[in-house]
Amino acid sequence: MRGEGKDDPGERGPPAPGLGVDSRPMALIHTCYRITDIDRSVAFYNALGFQEIGRIPIRDEAVNVFMNQPGDGDMPRLELTYNFGVDSYELGSGYGHIAITSDDLDGTLARLADQGIEPEKPPYSVREGGSRLCFVKDPDGYRVEILEMAG
Repeated sequence: MRGEGKDDPGERGPPAPGLGVDSRPMALIHTCYRITDIDRSVAFYNALGFQEIGRIPIRDEAVNVFMNQPGDGDMPRLELTYNFGVDSYELGSGYGHIAITSDDLDGTLARLADQGIEPEKPPYSVREGGSRLCFVKDPDGYRVEILEMAG
């Protein structure tokens, strides 16, 4: 009978964190952005070192463009979705950014500047002695952090 004792599942609340929960590892495989111009977006992400690895049409509604950086393997890390007939999106206030690394931030920024891509503000460090970083925006306004990871 329900509610008769402490072993009745109907009487228990949610399990405590880490207890009784199947916590097999999962992996983050990609992030997806909705874009308004395939060629412009692909060119931007090419400039950041991504390579297009495939496109899949979704009926007559959309096209997914899949991109990786060298060494990412066959699983796409970035999915760009172009929905036919949509020419703008609201980014909202909850979105933050994706982050990529660079061995030479100044060199990367010089190369990007040659392609018309400028940082939001000059590179900076969050804390004394910390890594330098800056942000650029893609053609649809999504922010991309470039973090210098000098060896």
